[in-house]
Parts: sequence; C-alpha cells; structure tokens
Amino acid sequence: MVQNTFTGIIYRLDLYEFNKILILSPAVIIKLKLMEVSYDAMKAEFKRILLSLSFTEEKSESCAGIFASNSLDGVYSHGINRFPVFVKYVKEGLIRVDAEPMLIEQTGLIEKWDGHSGPGMYNATKAMDRAIALAKTNGIGCVTIKNTNHWMRGGTYGWQAADAGCVGICFTNTIANMPPWGGKEPRLGNNPLVIAIPRDKGHIVLDMAMSQFSYGKLQEYQLKNKQLPVPGGYDEQGNLTQDPSLIVTSRRALPVGFWKGAGFSFVLDVLLTGLTGGRSTFQITSGGEETGVTQFFLCLYQPAYADELIEEIIDYAKSSSLVENDKPVLYPGENTLATRKRNSIEGIPVDPDIWSGILKM
Repeated sequence: MVQNTFTGIIYRLDLYEFNKILILSPAVIIKLKLMEVSYDAMKAEFKRILLSLSFTEEKSESCAGIFASNSLDGVYSHGINRFPVFVKYVKEGLIRVDAEPMLIEQTGLIEKWDGHSGPGMYNATKAMDRAIALAKTNGIGCVTIKNTNHWMRGGTYGWQAADAGCVGICFTNTIANMPPWGGKEPRLGNNPLVIAIPRDKGHIVLDMAMSQFSYGKLQEYQLKNKQLPVPGGYDEQGNLTQDPSLIVTSRRALPVGFWKGAGFSFVLDVLLTGLTGGRSTFQITSGGEETGVTQFFLCLYQPAYADELIEEIIDYAKSSSLVENDKPVLYPGENTLATRKRNSIEGIPVDPDIWSGILKM
C-alpha cells in the first residue's frame, strides 16, 4: 500500500504491478517490490486452510490446486486474491463443503447434473471430467450443471479439456452486471465463454467475458490510475467513457460488439436455463449473492487434429505488421503460457499483506 502525499489517495497495487515502476505524480516515482511465493508453497497453504474447514482430502487438493494454478497463470483476481472471499462464503454457508454433484438425467450424450451448492471449482472439474469421458468414448460429450457456484477462472476448464486432447467449450451465467442493449440498469451477466483447442506447441484457449472489459480488468486500470485504451462503458449520464471508475460507479459496462455482445449474453443465459431448469441471471441477482449459478461443458474428441493447418492460421495472423513494435500478435492462451513459465521460475508475485492474511487463516 502506497500513499500519494500530493493527493492523499492510497493505492493498493494488484499483482500485475510486480517489479514495475508506478508514477504517483510527476514528482514522485516509487519502486514497488512484491514478494514471490512458489506454486507448491501457495497450494500447500490453501490446502491447509480448506482441510481446516472440513473439506475432504480430494476437494482440498482440487480446489487448492485451482486457486494456485490460476495465480501461477497470472489470473490473480480468481486465484490468491479471490481465496479469502471463497473462505468467507464457505463460513457463511453459501458454499456447502459436504455437497457432491449428482447426475439427475441423461439424454443420449447429454447429462444433467445438480451441484447441490458445492464448491464451484470442484463441481466444474467433475463436470468437465465427465464431458471428456463421454467424448473419448463417443466423439462428443455434454454435461450441464445447476445449483453450483463460481468456477473462478473459466479458462481452467478449457485447459483441462485441451490437456486431455479434447476441444472444450464451456460457459456460465453470473449475477447481473451489464445492461441489455438499449437499457440502463444491469440485467445481463458477463456470462463468460471459453473455447479451447489442443495443440502440441501450446493450447489455444479463448476465455472471454461478454463485456468489453471485465470488472476485474476495470479494477486493474483503476489501481494503475489509467484510462482504458478504448471506451469500456458508460458514465451515469449515459456517455461512453474510458474512465474505469465511472463505469464501476454506473454499473454500465459496454457489451463486446455493442448489441451483439448483449445478444450473446442473453442467449447463453437462455440456453443454460432452458437446458437445465437452473437459476437464471435474474434469479441469481434476486438472491443478492453470486451463488447457485448454472454451467455448460461440451467436449469434442478425435485422435488427430489438422495441426499443420492450425499452425498456418497462427503464422498468418502473426505475419501482420504491428501497431506497436513491442507488442506482438498473440494467439489466445499464448500470454498465459508465458506468464506460467515466468512465475514457475521466479515465483508467483504476491502482495505481502494478502499473503500474511492467508498464513493467519
């Protein structure tokens, strides 16, 4: 935590500011150094805490691994930073420690499951495991799950499918945090969509929210006291703005592709709810907390993919001249792989205050 003596504003830097220079004013430049924690040490602490909360060995191992892996990949907002919130939800009974997902209906290669309000990451891992198993036997497998909880980083389950040699497609609904096109109040969820394609040289994994910037990304720009590179939402007067603080206040994030993103979010919510009979964004929002969400997992499998053609697509995209010479064209998932490699070698950058709090749990 750093206080700007010129404005009195206190900045808490998120983990993306590791070893960077932050300019608080033209006259003040402060070097900030976060501590580093190994993946194994971080996972061990998470597991210790979960075991103390009566999680089973299997659930503790699964959930701790996902929180640590998300942090290793640089998704701190759904890794170490989110862990205290997860613990809070467990203690409040919003997440049932003893719950197990259960198959409730099967139609061909489509299975419907009930998560019984269990840990979202555990339920999602189980659901994707089942979709993978169906696909490995039949070429395709689909699993839906209702009454589950936040899965943290959606991309986790795309990587899971790709590691198993499957194409993975998954999505979830959320609490309302984006307005419908033409509306002012939040009525749609970000409803993240994940598409993953296995690749020997590094999987291609698209993990995207339905807003131009997720609220986690808006927070990052706030903490850096920076404007967004393009408009990301509206202020309270209805004007498009690049100021993340104004968007957070208005709760009017801009749907990606304007009306197209709004329509995409709407259709995903309809599809999820229609298939499962689970809670919609409306019902989730009415409950006041982002719990009891609904999710979808689809896997496709074949023994071999057209690897040369995939490489051709990547090479063609990367052959474009650059807007900025120091910012190369990256395929979805490429930056995650680079961050994972760096953090594996150097350690995961951690805010000492957050880490201290976790050690005391």
